[in-house]
Amino acid sequence: MQTKRIVVVGAGPAGIMAAIRASAFSSDVTLVEKNPSLGKKLLLSGKGRSNLTNACDLQSFLAQFSGNGEFLRDAFKKFFNQDLIAFFEKRGLRLRVERQLRVFPATDRAAGVIEVLKKELLKHKVKLICGLGMKDIIIRDNSVKGVVLKDGKIITADKVILATGGVSYKFTGSSGEGIELARRLGHRITPLRPGLVPLETRQRYPLQGLALKNIRLRFSDGQKHIVSEIGELLFTHRGISGPLVLSLSGRITDWLQEKKAVRLEIDLKPALSPQQLEARLMREFKLNPAKSIKNIMQNLLPLSLCPVFLKIAGIDPLKKASYITQNERRQIILLLKALRLDIIKPLPIEEAMVTRGGVSLKDINPRSMESRLIRGLYFCGEMIDVDADTGGFNLQAAFSTGYLAGESAALN
Repeated sequence: MQTKRIVVVGAGPAGIMAAIRASAFSSDVTLVEKNPSLGKKLLLSGKGRSNLTNACDLQSFLAQFSGNGEFLRDAFKKFFNQDLIAFFEKRGLRLRVERQLRVFPATDRAAGVIEVLKKELLKHKVKLICGLGMKDIIIRDNSVKGVVLKDGKIITADKVILATGGVSYKFTGSSGEGIELARRLGHRITPLRPGLVPLETRQRYPLQGLALKNIRLRFSDGQKHIVSEIGELLFTHRGISGPLVLSLSGRITDWLQEKKAVRLEIDLKPALSPQQLEARLMREFKLNPAKSIKNIMQNLLPLSLCPVFLKIAGIDPLKKASYITQNERRQIILLLKALRLDIIKPLPIEEAMVTRGGVSLKDINPRSMESRLIRGLYFCGEMIDVDADTGGFNLQAAFSTGYLAGESAALN
């Protein structure tokens, strides 16, 4: 066992894993967390169930990252999804693979993940300092010498691993102080933007809480287009969210930096062509000529959507089917295939699930996670410029980069 002194700042998934891995080779590892307890944001992941990783193959995994996935190849080579699954199951936390190959604890409790990680920290005698953040890093001769805590205490160190996260979900303590410190130390910072974030719409329909399933989205900025897979959308009090929206929100946010608005068309019936919809409507009208159009539309749409839909279409909801004109029928079909919303902006980055941007990958060695500018300084987790779709990809990146940073700091 070496006596290399290592300080890890930030006890999220990346920082905890970095401390655990470093402690396998060094008997002097300190983990500093400004919150009173560990893994506050981790407890919220996967809606409190903790979507730890995804069981897909490496190439499919890398493809889920927004442009910088290749940077993670070395980290994934060292510690990937099956390694993470084995790590937890070996320590008594049974996992299960769900739809889209998402991996969750069988207990559906994120707290179980934290319990395993805490036990491992104790087992390896990692020193924990909670409720006290870092103020600064001591650098001499372009090398790390220690950290200064908020209370003025100095911890000498041969290596420092920063895992302080981004700025999303700010109430969990993610304030970006590590990124700002990296900037002050000369590292380039890719501008911070929200990722996996709900979108605000110009239209504010009374549909809050309504989930639309088996629909397809088509976004356009007037020149480029994105067509989603079939999936789910959720209306919020300010706009839209849900899996399909969150997955594409990063690209839409980038578009909105150049444009004032982005158009969204919701295909409410992607499995049916306009001709098939017309045939169905004609059949419904023929069988139920005395029924109101509102009641007929309830066979096609969620109940709460019907009055809003008909208002947009400009049709009296009490109008009988037999009196619906050909133009009104065409308008219904048009809206069923392309219900329009105007996207005006993403919600603030503090309300995003992940932070896009961060410490530039050009200033980080992908084989070790060490800074290319300062010896003995390492970065991992959400504070570096990598981000991915929902589905366990971001958490795996955090665990993998933390694992690599911890091992590199202890052995190099």
